[in-house]
Amino acid sequence: MNVPEHDAGPHRPQDGRPRGLRDLTHAGGYVVDDRGRIVEVAPRTEALLRRPAAELLGADAHDLLHRGPRGETLPRSRCAMRRPLITGGTSQGEREWLARGDGSLLPASWLVTPCLLADGRTGALVLFHDADEPGAQIPEPTHETSMSELDRLALLAETTTTLTASLDVDETLRQLVRLVVPLLADWVVVDLLTEHGGVSRAAVVHHEDGVLVHHEDLEGPMPAVPEESPMPLSRALRGVTATLAGPETYQGAPDSGIAVFQQELFRRTGMHSAVIAPIRGVREVVGALTLGRAERPGAFTTADLLLVEDIARRAGLALDNARLYERQRRVAETMQRHLLPRLPSVPGLEMSALYVPAPRASQVGGDWYDAFTMPDGATALVIGDVVGHDLEAAAGMAQVCNMLRAYAGAEQDLPSAILDRLDRAVVRMAQATMATVVLARLEHTDDGRWLLRWSNAGHPPPLLVERDGRTRFLEEGQGLLLGTGIRGERADAVVELPPGSTLVLYTDGLIESPRHSLDEGLARLSRYAASHTHRPLNALGDMLLARVRPEDNDDDVAMLTLRVPPRVPALDGLRGGVLNGDRGLPAI
Repeated sequence: MNVPEHDAGPHRPQDGRPRGLRDLTHAGGYVVDDRGRIVEVAPRTEALLRRPAAELLGADAHDLLHRGPRGETLPRSRCAMRRPLITGGTSQGEREWLARGDGSLLPASWLVTPCLLADGRTGALVLFHDADEPGAQIPEPTHETSMSELDRLALLAETTTTLTASLDVDETLRQLVRLVVPLLADWVVVDLLTEHGGVSRAAVVHHEDGVLVHHEDLEGPMPAVPEESPMPLSRALRGVTATLAGPETYQGAPDSGIAVFQQELFRRTGMHSAVIAPIRGVREVVGALTLGRAERPGAFTTADLLLVEDIARRAGLALDNARLYERQRRVAETMQRHLLPRLPSVPGLEMSALYVPAPRASQVGGDWYDAFTMPDGATALVIGDVVGHDLEAAAGMAQVCNMLRAYAGAEQDLPSAILDRLDRAVVRMAQATMATVVLARLEHTDDGRWLLRWSNAGHPPPLLVERDGRTRFLEEGQGLLLGTGIRGERADAVVELPPGSTLVLYTDGLIESPRHSLDEGLARLSRYAASHTHRPLNALGDMLLARVRPEDNDDDVAMLTLRVPPRVPALDGLRGGVLNGDRGLPAI
């Protein structure tokens, strides 16, 4: 609910009813401020609407009261009682439907006329009575419109369907521009309020020879919104009602920085008629929508203004949802990135890692990598994926990652035994979690060899690329994923990493595609890794992400790569666990 800029309501006595409107014998009455909020209520109104004054005060009169003849919600663009609130004139009608508190409808004859509020702002006085009572036959005024009623309803329906289909702010703006230009105008301007209270001119688009052209020189940051300015754009950015405007509106001395920008906008675009409407979200104003006509003849009408206001309202809901989604996504991504570790420095070994969130998924996922030094001097390598694409998956990833570190550092053991212990712990977690993971330990032997011992819990196999380009997927050591509750034997496998070889551990977001088989994704990874094994590790990871990841994959990606140097000198203090019987691990 939008809050009025000032407390425009009159003094209220102890009974809670505002003073200023006397009781009328047959008619009800209320006063609305410039945002359409009810600020005064006449006593007779409570009886006619069967609602207490406390329920009416502060409410949006249109949202609370105005209905169609069957009780349906009435679009603002079709509400005759809103027109005088926007134009500032006096209007009357024979029959509009007002929703009573008991669910029935009141057929109302009405009159709306401007009035001054206590703080000097302009509001409107609404008088109405039961149209079925004798003696109230008031002719309904006619209204100009540049579109038929059917076309207007079709446009509003398309606006709702199109704008709610995306949770991306930029895409929502592109669709909004496409909907209104050139159908209603040849210029469209969108100004958005930023999260920090500033204003950004997000889009200035002109329809030129059948093409939508962005004028980036007119876009960018804007001055802050002035609190008291009566100019149309300033009022719209404060959430006040929509307004018709033209170059003459901004001809005088500008009262704010925004007015200076508006003068320049009308001068550069040549717009002779414009409508400026607030873009309102669920809780707050999001920005303002300006439609302008320059080459197109004919000025905007009041009916057009009501239509644009309704379009802007729908755009506000879509943009509000998109912004909320982006804030949640940033929080989740930040949390996940902070949970990912720094890679240890291992003498004689190159190591690199990356994490990329899902490009279009609704939330982040549970992919992670890890690398750390174990108590016996070996290097642990981990790649894993918690099932899901939400904050729960990211939280589950953090728990699994921390437990794995704890088990791996508690005592000297084989990777399969550590994964078996982790599996039992995952089953006992309060939040049901399933995950795939590869746990490997890399050891440097006394004779200068690098040995990799690993166990795989349902994860895609690591890829080993030798210096000459030969590739091999490490498919041994396979077992069930974690968290199924099914006990089974887990196996270990061991391989020597040749000098100059590269090991790639990755999650399924790098290879899976709805349109292709998993084998095709693995083949693509093998082919590109083999042909670019000479690249530095950081560049290799970026290349694999760009070339291998399918365009239709809606998953996040974690990748851990390491490279054994061409010559491996014997390094004191780094003794290989698999050959040293004092560690209790079997030799190969």
